[in-house]
Amino acid sequence: MRRLPIRSLAVLATVSMLTLTGCGTDTGDPSDTAASTGTGRTIHAQKVMQLTQVHEETGMTLLEGPTFDENGDLFVVDVTAPAGEPKVIRVNVEKKTSRAVHTDGRGAYTSAQFSPYDGRLYLTDYAHGEIVSLAPDGSDPRTFFSGKVDGAQMNPDDIAFDKEGNLYVSDSRGLSEGEAHGRVARIDRDGKKATVLAEELASTNGISFDVDYRGLWISELTQNRISYLRLGAKGEVASQHTAIRVDGGIAQTDSIAVDADGNLYQALHGRPAMVVYNQHGERLATVEIPARAEGFESATNVAITPGGTTAYMTVSGPAGGYLYTFDALAEGIRQSNGG
Repeated sequence: MRRLPIRSLAVLATVSMLTLTGCGTDTGDPSDTAASTGTGRTIHAQKVMQLTQVHEETGMTLLEGPTFDENGDLFVVDVTAPAGEPKVIRVNVEKKTSRAVHTDGRGAYTSAQFSPYDGRLYLTDYAHGEIVSLAPDGSDPRTFFSGKVDGAQMNPDDIAFDKEGNLYVSDSRGLSEGEAHGRVARIDRDGKKATVLAEELASTNGISFDVDYRGLWISELTQNRISYLRLGAKGEVASQHTAIRVDGGIAQTDSIAVDADGNLYQALHGRPAMVVYNQHGERLATVEIPARAEGFESATNVAITPGGTTAYMTVSGPAGGYLYTFDALAEGIRQSNGG
């Protein structure tokens, strides 16, 4: 992500850490042997609608965290929206209409997902190290979790829920320094206990359960790799390994979604595209927007319609924040619905 023009100290406090994606320069350890194979086919995404414009206060817009509610409406967050501008947006994809759901004076929200436990919408506030929740209509904001975890403040980026409603969070600590201080944390569904499951990761970003909830796929932005964390019976990490090397060029690994066939949709920051792999690391496809569409720098995340194959991808850049759609390789499930 390009540096933000700072207009005030208040804006600086909110967005100073939002170099969050695209600021790593480490291309990875050449001794890593896990690699993707093949190039797959190209899937051409089509524009649905524009949702945001570049904000004067922050000099950018960045859409993230697409997730469907039970009525089929799509929710997205605008990470860099200033106070008073919509930070959570509800979209009717059929009618191509949108409306503001929530704003506040401080949050920098990088993901959104509905809990299977209480049905509320959970947001990660990257800048303040908090996780907040809202009622589905955007009312009743609550701080679900804040404070240090094992003595260190989090930079929570993406979240994944298990079946019981416990949260698994990618903590991007160390991103601004280029240090491998990233973590994965588990927060009990009551918000009272947080446990570090994995650490010394390279700017953890995307996080998603596999189809059977046996493990977590984790993208490490400054290493352009996807790691797999196999979980034990109590939700602890039983094993961990590098699963896929992403040949992103100037782009870096952002959020991850998983479809009903177990395929991984790896979003790219630095290029408005996604790459799709199967669970064995074989590259199946690349999702591209039309070449004539200029002014876009990232495709941060995707939500696939639950029980269907229509996918909605958040795309942003100097041209603004947009939704693009494409036909996914398999049906959408909870793991392909936000994060």
